Amino acid sequence: MTRAVVITGTRSTGHRDLDSYAELFTNYLAPFAVPETRFYIGGAKGIDSLSLLWLAGNSDAQITIVVPGTVRQQPAEARQAITRSRDRITEVVELGAEEELRSPAFHARNRWMVDRSDMVIGFPLGGPQGTSGTWQTLNYGAEQEKARLIVPV
Repeated sequence: MTRAVVITGTRSTGHRDLDSYAELFTNYLAPFAVPETRFYIGGAKGIDSLSLLWLAGNSDAQITIVVPGTVRQQPAEARQAITRSRDRITEVVELGAEEELRSPAFHARNRWMVDRSDMVIGFPLGGPQGTSGTWQTLNYGAEQEKARLIVPV
């Protein structure tokens, strides 16, 4: 049976070192990172890029990158992570949003991923629940009665 898992998280990751993220991913992604699991990752900088690189180097899971427009529109950090992991990426989905990406395009991408998943793993910034894209994705997952794992960073 294939499991589909969305990874969502903050783009602001400079407050921790790479070893800290590797430890978080080992603890919270590794249990799900088997060949039968497909991970949907949003293709942005921050948690998206870090989790992509970790999964590509530490698992045999299937990886699908989903971007609201095109990969070319993503920040340099994200494009580099995608390029470095290209041989491990199962699929890249470009949703074709307009040239100037705004919040509605990112929210549509997040809903697209959740609609195709069984579970959402979120890495929001620590502190109270906010209105970020990470929380929007986690909350949409809850509305869709998807399992959620929340790991504050």
